[in-house]
Amino acid sequence: SLLAGAAAFAGATALAAPRLAAAQDARVLKFVPQADLAVLDPIWTTAEVTRNHAMMVFDTLYGRDEALKPVPQMAEGAAADADGKVWTFRLREGLRFHDNEPVLGRDVVASLSRWGRRDGFGQVLFGLVDELSAPNDREIVFRLKRGFPLILEALSKLASNVPVIMPERLAKTDAATQVAEMVGSGPYRFKPDERVAGSRAVYEKFAGYVPRADGAVTWTAGPKIARFERVEWITQPDPATAAAA
Repeated sequence: SLLAGAAAFAGATALAAPRLAAAQDARVLKFVPQADLAVLDPIWTTAEVTRNHAMMVFDTLYGRDEALKPVPQMAEGAAADADGKVWTFRLREGLRFHDNEPVLGRDVVASLSRWGRRDGFGQVLFGLVDELSAPNDREIVFRLKRGFPLILEALSKLASNVPVIMPERLAKTDAATQVAEMVGSGPYRFKPDERVAGSRAVYEKFAGYVPRADGAVTWTAGPKIARFERVEWITQPDPATAAAA
């Protein structure tokens, strides 16, 4: 729909349109981002280009729909006790990382703990956390000092830094240090062997990704369907060169 919309406005707004190019077989998308992808770790930086990269590679417990309402994404859902101090989240079945390891509760605990040390919204949430634990492979439990009505808004945050879920072994990296290895559970796998700093970043479709079985596709909510086998980000620092491309 984005490509169709861009084509409809191509005549009058050619220079303002996104620089998108798709092969006829719809297998490859080439895209010119607004800035170079200088930093890969979405927890370490607030750069929006890194946030966009993160949404290709990683997934989050909750997404946001077009009304900005939190919607379960990696989570089946959440349940809170009567006073809102204990929240229990349950992961969907079949979630796997790009290294083919299953996504477990302890991965979520480590990932959110790292995010909570770096992000402003996360710091507010974790300032109220007595304990964050994974009693089993598919459950995550927040025990709060007092109720925090915005917990789902925090976990579905759209702007940098996004609370993405990565393997525990990577999430245990100090928040002041960049994670260099990009292993997520999102619809696309990052190709480090094809990255050229300042020039190109490449992603390929992750065959093991399990989209949600329900919900409307809107913003970061609903089933994430990878329409392209490969996505190439081509950095064009000069605006005239980007327009010509």
